[in-house]
Amino acid sequence: MLPGVRWCLVVVALCGTASASAAEFFFKNGDTVVMIGDSITEQHLYSNYVEMWTVTRFPGWKLTFRNVGIGGDRSTGGNARFARDILLHKPTAMTVDFGMNDGSYRAFGEETFKPYMDGLQGMANQAKAANIRTAWVTPQPLDNAEQGPTALTGYNQTLEKFSEGVKAIADKNGGLFVDQFHPYLTVLDRVRGKGPKYDRITAGDAVHPGPPGQALMAASILKGLSFPALVSSAELDATGKVGAVQNCKIDGVVAKEGGLSFTRLDGALPFFPADAVSILPSAPILEELNQYSLKVTGLAAGKYEVRIGGKKVATLTAEELAAGANLAAGALADGPIADQVKAVRAAVEAKNRFHHDMIFRGVVLSNPPEWVYAIIPQNELEAKKQALIKERLGKLPALDADVAKTLVMKANTFEIVPVK
Repeated sequence: MLPGVRWCLVVVALCGTASASAAEFFFKNGDTVVMIGDSITEQHLYSNYVEMWTVTRFPGWKLTFRNVGIGGDRSTGGNARFARDILLHKPTAMTVDFGMNDGSYRAFGEETFKPYMDGLQGMANQAKAANIRTAWVTPQPLDNAEQGPTALTGYNQTLEKFSEGVKAIADKNGGLFVDQFHPYLTVLDRVRGKGPKYDRITAGDAVHPGPPGQALMAASILKGLSFPALVSSAELDATGKVGAVQNCKIDGVVAKEGGLSFTRLDGALPFFPADAVSILPSAPILEELNQYSLKVTGLAAGKYEVRIGGKKVATLTAEELAAGANLAAGALADGPIADQVKAVRAAVEAKNRFHHDMIFRGVVLSNPPEWVYAIIPQNELEAKKQALIKERLGKLPALDADVAKTLVMKANTFEIVPVK
C-alpha cells in the first residue's frame, strides 16, 4: 500500500466513465517538451510528475522532457533567455509557468502587470517563430497559514489577475490556456471550510509547495492538457469469458475453485507519487487520473482477494467486482506494477538530475568570478563552456533510453481468489 494511505475502494461504472482521449492530449508522440518557469519549476516536482504521468500513460511514445526553471525568474527573464534555454533543445511543445515572482508579492498594479505581459508576449512571439506548441499555465495560489474560509486574499488576488493575463496571452496567440490557479484554490478552500483552524495541506512553504502541493499542481495542469484518465480496463465473467477490454489484452483465463486466474498485458501504467499521499484526503487525484479497472460478473456471493503477481492489491465483494473496481491504489502499493513504476520514477529523476546539476545549473548558469578572465580570455572560456555543454548534452539520449527501458510493458498474472 502507498505509505500513509489506508486502502480505499473505488468502484466505477465503466460505461459511465468519461475521459479525454489520446488524440485530445496536448503532448503528442515524438514531442520534445521544454518546461520553463521560476523556482517552483526548478524544484523538479510538478514537472517530474507531469513527465512521469505522461510516459507511464503512453509507454510506447517517444517523448523527451527538459526542465529549464530558474529560481527567482520572471516572464521577462524567460523571454530574454528563450534562445539559450528553450531553442537549444529544439522543442515541439513547451509549458510556460511564470507569475509568482512577477507580481512582486504586493497588490496588483500596472507597474508589475505590464512587464509580465510583455515578457509572456515576447515568449509567444519566439515560440510562434520556432513553431513550438505552447501551453500557458497560470501560477498556483499561495497556501498561506492565514485563517478564514477562503485563500483568495492578499497576494492571491494579485495572482488571480495575473492568471487572467495568462488567458489573454493564450487567446491572443492561439496557445492552450491551462488554469491551475482555480482548481488549486478550490481544494484549499474546501479544506478551509471543514473547520475553524487551517493548517497548510500542500507542505513546503506558502510559495514553494512540497510533493503534496506539487502533485495537486501536476494534476491541475494535466487536466488542463486533456490528459486521458484511462489506464486500461477489462471485463470478464465467472466462466472465464472475456468481455469488453480497453488498452489491455487478456490471455490464459482459467476458472477454478470459484475464482479466476489470467494474464493481463496493459498498454499503460497508473502513477501517483508516493511522497504526496497526504493530499489525497483533500483531492482524490490518484483515482481521478488513474482508471485502472477490473470488472468480473457472475461470481458467487462473498469476498474475493484480487492479486497481481501473487501480491494482494484488494479485497472486494462479488457485488463490487460486478460493478467494476478501480485497482490503481492497490496496484501502486505492492507487486509488479508498483515495482515498475518505481523504476520509471528512478530513471526519470536520474535523467533530470543529470541535466539540472551537470548541464543547466552546473555549466549553463555558472559564471566565474572576474579574476578568472585575467588568466583565461573570456572568449576562450566561453568556447570551452559551450564545448562542455555540447559534450554533456550528448549524454542525455542514453539517459532518455534508460527511461524508455523501464517502460517496456510486461504481462502480469491476476488472480481472483475466494476468501474462505
